[in-house]
Amino acid sequence: MIPLMKNAFLNERQTKKELAEFICQADRLSMSRQCARFEEKFAAFQGAKQAILFNSGGSANLAMLQTLKNLGRLKTGDRVGFSSLTWATNVMPIIQLGLVPVAVDCEPVTLNVMSYNLQQRLDQTSIRAMFITNALGFAGDLDVIRQLCKERNIILIEDNCEALGTELPAGKTGSFGIMASFSFFVAHHMSTIEGGMVCTDDESLAEMLKIVRANGWDRNLDEAGQRKWRTMGNVNSEFDAKYAFYDLGYNLRPTEITGFLGCNQLQYLPDNIAVRESNYISLESVAKENTDLLEIDRTHIKRLSNFAFPVLCKSAEIRKRYRRRFSEAQVEIRPMIAGNIQAQPFYRKYVSEFHDLPGTEKIHNCGFYFGNYPELTRADINTLCSCLAMPNEAGEKIESEYVPAKYGQFDPDAAAAEAALHVEQNVLRSGEKRPGRVNRKKKEILSQ
Repeated sequence: MIPLMKNAFLNERQTKKELAEFICQADRLSMSRQCARFEEKFAAFQGAKQAILFNSGGSANLAMLQTLKNLGRLKTGDRVGFSSLTWATNVMPIIQLGLVPVAVDCEPVTLNVMSYNLQQRLDQTSIRAMFITNALGFAGDLDVIRQLCKERNIILIEDNCEALGTELPAGKTGSFGIMASFSFFVAHHMSTIEGGMVCTDDESLAEMLKIVRANGWDRNLDEAGQRKWRTMGNVNSEFDAKYAFYDLGYNLRPTEITGFLGCNQLQYLPDNIAVRESNYISLESVAKENTDLLEIDRTHIKRLSNFAFPVLCKSAEIRKRYRRRFSEAQVEIRPMIAGNIQAQPFYRKYVSEFHDLPGTEKIHNCGFYFGNYPELTRADINTLCSCLAMPNEAGEKIESEYVPAKYGQFDPDAAAAEAALHVEQNVLRSGEKRPGRVNRKKKEILSQ
């Protein structure tokens, strides 16, 4: 059996031992120093000025939208675009907060909203904000999307829960919007069991995120922030301030266990990303030779921090065959996230506005994914390669020469060089420069 994920943690045995020791020795387990330490370290990793830790990625999504409403940047009835291939907790807060969800189609060969998808929707309707999801470790042309949003005065926020560590030439995913959410749920790039984060460079957003996280309190603000809010709220004593609530909020606070695990797991993240990318390149080399499958275009991605390996078949009928093949090989598979979100029961119940989403429908009907993580063995890789390979009459199995790396034996620089070479080979084929669909469409958007 090849499950979606084998372990809860990277370096699991040692991590569990250190966690047990921490719990036994800690004088406090509610949110405190460990959480603040993790926030500081994660902000440095992401290259953000502020990181605010939450109890889940879903809570982080809710907090971002509530923050925008509290600050008046969004108001009830505003239209919010979102990636139609996404997770339920990206869309549910839009509905819950009285905003109007507007689905934006995704490009099948990138799995993501591209600038031309957004442009097409803007030609049909207006939106005040765009909540974009970077699906399965991939991303669209976020630099062009950011420019398009800036020109149209559209607020851009990102769900980067599945793309932690992915980089485009213009920067890391999760750094293109004014805020971005991250998830540390089990089976993500790093796990704190449950946990989430929001990164931002905007101090006013960071301040409000902390208020939203803690019931509307000011307890986690610095002294200057507390003075400001107490003055605005006419709270004149330290005694009254203890139970003063300044804006709408929730209890979305993490625990010290979350903070400790975050600091612990962050040290393994660079190697984890490199192994995932190396695994992906090996599996991709087999999949792209299979004419039953569509190749995912990642020529615009500098470093791929792959969350899971997507299998996109050319038809729904072909997908049935490959689902059966993977199941018979005892490989655990899943639908492409939540598929076309407009088809979900909750969406049909609460939303009356629907849009044509041919790209997302293609992904929904023809795709699925399986896990990609550092604990995959050579035998696992061989099984997965055999499942991805073009069927043949003899039923021969693929014996890959690729040997998955282990911690301490992995050279991230060599992996990055290998990935860069693969990108170059995608762009330069048969001695002829072919920029691919992503770059062609980017030029079209920029020239408009």
